[in-house]
Amino acid sequence: MSADARTAATGSPAAGTAGAGGAAETADVAGRLLHRLTVLPALLATAWLLAGLPLLLLGVFRPVLMLVLSVPLAAALMVFGLRWMPGRWPGPRPARLPERAGTPWWAVAGVLAVAAGFGVDQLIYHSQFIIVQRDPGAYIQFATWIAHHGSLPIPPDRAAFGGAHPGLSFDSFAFYQVGDTVVPQFMAGLPMILAGATWIGGISLAAAMGPLLGALGVLTFGGLAARLVGPRWAPLAALVLAISLPEEFTSRSTYSEPLVQILFLGGFCLVIDSFGTDGIGTRVVAALGGLALGLTLLVRIDGASDMLPAIPYCGLLLIGRRRQALPLLGGLVAGGVYGGGDGILLSRPYLASIKTSLVPLALVGAVVAVAVAAAVALLWRRGLPEVKGRWLPDAVGAAACVAVLGFAVRPYLQTTRGPLTTAARDYVATMQRADHLPIDPTRLYYEISLHWVFWYVGVPAVLLATLATVLLSRWCLRGQAPAWTLPLMTFAWAIVTTLYRPAITPDQPWASRRLVPAVLPGFILLAVWASGWLAGRARRGGGHRAAAGAVAVLCAAALLLPAARTTFGLAHKDGSPVGIKLVAAGLAFQTTYAGEIAAVGRLCAALPRDSSVVFIDGLTGDWLTEDVRAMCNVPAARIADPRLRTVMPVLRGIAAAGRRPVLLAAGKSQLAPYGGPMRQVMALHDAQDGHTLTTPPLHTWPLTVNVWMSEPSP
Repeated sequence: MSADARTAATGSPAAGTAGAGGAAETADVAGRLLHRLTVLPALLATAWLLAGLPLLLLGVFRPVLMLVLSVPLAAALMVFGLRWMPGRWPGPRPARLPERAGTPWWAVAGVLAVAAGFGVDQLIYHSQFIIVQRDPGAYIQFATWIAHHGSLPIPPDRAAFGGAHPGLSFDSFAFYQVGDTVVPQFMAGLPMILAGATWIGGISLAAAMGPLLGALGVLTFGGLAARLVGPRWAPLAALVLAISLPEEFTSRSTYSEPLVQILFLGGFCLVIDSFGTDGIGTRVVAALGGLALGLTLLVRIDGASDMLPAIPYCGLLLIGRRRQALPLLGGLVAGGVYGGGDGILLSRPYLASIKTSLVPLALVGAVVAVAVAAAVALLWRRGLPEVKGRWLPDAVGAAACVAVLGFAVRPYLQTTRGPLTTAARDYVATMQRADHLPIDPTRLYYEISLHWVFWYVGVPAVLLATLATVLLSRWCLRGQAPAWTLPLMTFAWAIVTTLYRPAITPDQPWASRRLVPAVLPGFILLAVWASGWLAGRARRGGGHRAAAGAVAVLCAAALLLPAARTTFGLAHKDGSPVGIKLVAAGLAFQTTYAGEIAAVGRLCAALPRDSSVVFIDGLTGDWLTEDVRAMCNVPAARIADPRLRTVMPVLRGIAAAGRRPVLLAAGKSQLAPYGGPMRQVMALHDAQDGHTLTTPPLHTWPLTVNVWMSEPSP
């Protein structure tokens, strides 16, 4: 096996060494600080998740036990993870300019300032999304339950309603009824993080965790950019991500994507760092990198798709006899076992609901694993074949160009449709009417997925990223950019698979969350790398530092302005991703779902402590059943058929159980047939996220939640 072929897959001696290191490495205090700060979020999240899931499975997820386990574990991970941070950044740098000594402090300050500024801005405008209309409310209520009770599944307390009754159910949006229990829909990773915040500062702090996680995601991305592009380009990369609307959207509420970013991008940082150290540090850092990557499944089960390229990458490491191979593979497997265990033991109904996606993914993963195992056995003695000639690098580069071109013309060649539930079809039709579009409830709008990227980071970013992919794929195959091998494989796979089938309701900005874990970071990272490469070419082509600076400024503007245009609502022409019509403002300075904590608090205060609550309005029950159960600590259920002959036996059963029956509904008229005093206990008027299908989201929609309460006499 040639040295180039071995290096292409496994790492470069030029990446630097750690430990004692050289004088130049030791002197780079700023570089070491940036190295450590940008993997610290991933290490801390890993420690909390490793400690939390076993306790949750055992039903003893409690503050004291979590501190007893997670604090020593976090200390150990920081000691072992940070001890072997490399003393220099991996190469080659995109501009291939002569190496300048050390990392400038302004680069470290820039990354930290962007992350901190992003976090403060998000905190100012963060939402209080705790009513279970969509995922953030479900995550908050999941976290609230385990914070207060420490176990799953949720007991519905049938006895509080006098036993079972026809038509009485205990499920609601994102909470399944399974026999005599209620099971949350989602994975437990994010709720365990939010539960920790609940212990410290209640639900207000839990709702504010989105901005913190988002800021740490931006910080981690800045560290990855420093490793792969260079520390001087890291502030720009972090800033482009920070001002993109999907990053802001998912960081203002408790979405899972920012936590996935921390683990996913932080895992890449650790894997890259493992090639810059030696001895046992190589194995330790590689194992931690694999563990962080694998634990993304504990947060987001469909992240398994993004992890598929790690399987052939581990195969390349094994063939190359690299020390990182087995520890990285072991970390991936351990993290995957955590995610799989959570899914099977705690979230099985959720996995069953998405089996049409999971089963093909599992089959593809099995085929890839078998193929890699066969390739390792075949090439174990021969080693990796040497890449000769230009045909393979040219073919890979051409494939990247064809893929981007294909996604660009896809709207003109295909209209994507799919089998949707009745509720989903009605929802899509409602949005189509609001957008004045032809009514076609089966439309998925996946064919314009690349245009989503155009809206949020701009056409120049896509073009620059394509250029970088062509060049880097060529260099990776020839062993000239080993640090990029795993990130390039993973980002390319994730971008193609996500854009081809986003698998999400297509309204914006909701659907933009699919771009947050890998698609936007991948495009931005590659685009910034290409910017550095072009600046270097300008200097080497007979120009001087001013020429390189001019190119860098132009590229930075080409990346920042399109993102700012959508986020801040600058220039857009209705119905087109690129236009010139000036609008007043985007979503950057608008708050949604405000006042929900106070509104639910007033609802809880209105409920008698010895009451049993029955929702007789379907939508209100979907939204608030789990809020009442988890936050008000009152048994809650719903009736699908709210007729007197169905409701009255339930009310008598509640009274027979020694409790006070309470009915809740959206309107006073819905409660009138059952008698008893009535009063309004929630009157929330606020803004919610907008819902657009073919244009960038620039405005919010009004949100009104009314809840009336009665205490009928059975």
